[in-house]
Amino acid sequence: MKNFKILAVLFITIIGLMSFTSMVESTKYKCMIQMTNYTGEGAYIVISLINPEGEYEETLHVKGEDDEWYNTVEEWWDFYGKKRNDIDAITGATISGGERSISVIEIADDKLDKGYKLRFETAVEDQEYYTSDVEVELTSANVKGKYDGKGFIRYVRLMPQ
Repeated sequence: MKNFKILAVLFITIIGLMSFTSMVESTKYKCMIQMTNYTGEGAYIVISLINPEGEYEETLHVKGEDDEWYNTVEEWWDFYGKKRNDIDAITGATISGGERSISVIEIADDKLDKGYKLRFETAVEDQEYYTSDVEVELTSANVKGKYDGKGFIRYVRLMPQ
């Protein structure tokens, strides 16, 4: 009987904790990045979620695994460098001139049509840095499309999975 009471209390506690946990639905998007035909080292690319106030909210993906060079992605570094969240699960190799890469990013559905943006920030060693190489309004219509870059990125194509 005592074990039953303990189990009942434990069950009620777990149910109570779950009621306070907000389950946010999210969608995965295939993200293809096609680079321009530049010469030089591979580009460090950071894909970030930008809130309606224009501030960084979340790092969605990083192309470039050597954290020694993260500070060259200057604006993002101001956000990430302070907290140093673990981003190992969302990193990959740099992309060089003329190459393309396909990644999967996950975006919370409650961010769509609320003024959020996707920002693709690029930096190449001993070359330029582009804060907003590509920036896309995060709307239901825009999560499927092709967007031209202003720097090292020729274009980005997004497609829901």
